[in-house]
Amino acid sequence: MQKIINILSVTSFVMSVGIVAGGATVYLNRDSIIESVKEQAMEEVMGAIPDLLGGGLGGGLLGGGGDTPAVAPAGPLPIAVPSLPF
Repeated sequence: MQKIINILSVTSFVMSVGIVAGGATVYLNRDSIIESVKEQAMEEVMGAIPDLLGGGLGGGLLGGGGDTPAVAPAGPLPIAVPSLPF
């Protein structure tokens, strides 16, 4: 029984040291971790911007490119009016 308690005690000590060492590593490297996350986020945002703005900056919304002229639809567009379920 004493051997089991000693094994549990040593295991608990090793786990505690590991948690403290991991926390200290993250604490000491927090600036580089933050900068790395910022760089990754900026790369993702910069990569998504052309996709978001592609159609809004003259991307052929109403007409085709080349020889086809852009023609606006004649008259107002139909709008669906919601109805009550009663």
